[in-house]
Amino acid sequence: MSISRLPFSDLPEALIEELRGAGLVPEEVWEAVARAVDEDLPGEDVTSAATIPADQLGTADLVSREAGCVAGVAVAEVVFRHVVGPDVRIDRPVADGAVVTPGTTLLTVSGPVQQLLIAERTALNYLCRLSGIATDTARWVRALEGTSARVRDTRKTTPGWRLLEKYAVRCGGGVNHRGSLSDQALIKDNHVLAAGGVVAAYRAVQARYADRRPPLPIQVEVDSLEQLAEVLDAGADQVLLDNMTPDQMREAVRLTAGRATLEASGGLTLANAADVAATGVDFIAVGALTHSANVFDVGMDLRPRTE
Repeated sequence: MSISRLPFSDLPEALIEELRGAGLVPEEVWEAVARAVDEDLPGEDVTSAATIPADQLGTADLVSREAGCVAGVAVAEVVFRHVVGPDVRIDRPVADGAVVTPGTTLLTVSGPVQQLLIAERTALNYLCRLSGIATDTARWVRALEGTSARVRDTRKTTPGWRLLEKYAVRCGGGVNHRGSLSDQALIKDNHVLAAGGVVAAYRAVQARYADRRPPLPIQVEVDSLEQLAEVLDAGADQVLLDNMTPDQMREAVRLTAGRATLEASGGLTLANAADVAATGVDFIAVGALTHSANVFDVGMDLRPRTE
């Protein structure tokens, strides 16, 4: 049995609008899904072709095997629609961002069994990866409860998956940092070295993009309280505190006195998250949300034949 390879134009308008409303680019999601399916199916599914009649219909449930926060259900639907086609029947009892328990059905799909099994792994790859990110992010959010700090992601994302992975962070309650090198300036140690100083680097970015509208956000990384004082005097309103101790962060908050937002970065773990947040910083940068996320356990269970 061949697969549908449903074109983007045949996706339900409601699904397209849902993806767009989530901050995703529906066309890019569809293209990514199409590439993933092609990667998994350069020929035919030799196992399913040999064991399952082409006309056999069935229903399968995608079920969580653990507790956590879900992300990627809509993307999984795109996979099944692309593979099975417009006649696939899909029920989604759970929305992205929902907190689920083991045994929760996230998605139910009905159609030709061969095609359901062809779509299975690609759909699960998206759902497990994105739900893992959302679940890990939600753990950080819980660790920061009672403080004003928010957990924020980085650009340490899987190549080609950035929009999806940053979406999963939002599903878990986190905040996105810049999505690309063009969105915001982030002056780091190598820029400082090349420019001849932290204030020189800041002034250079300011001068180059002085006429940009809306104004270009500029964040400056500092690794000492002396550097912090310099960039604050220069007018910086976003500062990244690199590998500072909690005591240094508290002093940074005192020195800043609300003139800039402060983001802690480096050496952060769930075990010390609350202590870091209690210093008064505004954000905690956690690259591990995306580069080291656990995979959330979801399985697809084909319902037994009834005839």
